[in-house]
Amino acid sequence: MENERHTRMIREIFFKSKKTYGSPRIATRLKKLGFRVSKNRVAAIMRKEGLRSVVRKKFVVSTDSKHNYPVVGNLLNRNFMVTGPGQVWVSDLNYIRTYQGWLYLTVIIDLWDRKVVGWSISRSLKAVNTVIPAWFMSVNNRPIVRDLVFHSDRGAQYACNEFRTLLEGYVLVKRSMSRKGNCWDTVYKRRKENTILRFPFMIPPGGPLQPNLT
Repeated sequence: MENERHTRMIREIFFKSKKTYGSPRIATRLKKLGFRVSKNRVAAIMRKEGLRSVVRKKFVVSTDSKHNYPVVGNLLNRNFMVTGPGQVWVSDLNYIRTYQGWLYLTVIIDLWDRKVVGWSISRSLKAVNTVIPAWFMSVNNRPIVRDLVFHSDRGAQYACNEFRTLLEGYVLVKRSMSRKGNCWDTVYKRRKENTILRFPFMIPPGGPLQPNLT
């Protein structure tokens, strides 16, 4: 009787997690619910029931460098040392798997304090929905008061006419782009994104796109 109850609860927790929970997390959840069952016991029941957790990638790189837009040189050149805020911003755009499907996250980070100064989440890959709103958030949060290098990959969103024209309106901003296929040029940015992407993202019904950090 107890074994059947454990099996029923394990199956319920497993499928509620969308098949992402393995035996350690299910065992922890069961203990919180008042069930005395070990991780090994949970693993044995899961094997018997054919329940295997699915490891899902949280994001995949979304760079599309196959375009006809002009690109610029690499001014950053892996020099991640800065002496103050507002000297170098780095940015990238990635896919994120959410509870409601795929979204596109654009992040802009100041290398001085590794702070996310601007970001956007969109269902569209167009620059007007990704890098442009992230840029406006950045300049609002941290106004440009000195020469600034804005570094990104060679993706179409960063190289397109709309974004290039926007940045040309800022006389203190110099554009910089990674060498083709070289992810190490933005290593600090990717570390920060890994922290951000540990949190699940939710879309409130009928509401704006925003991260759920609770």
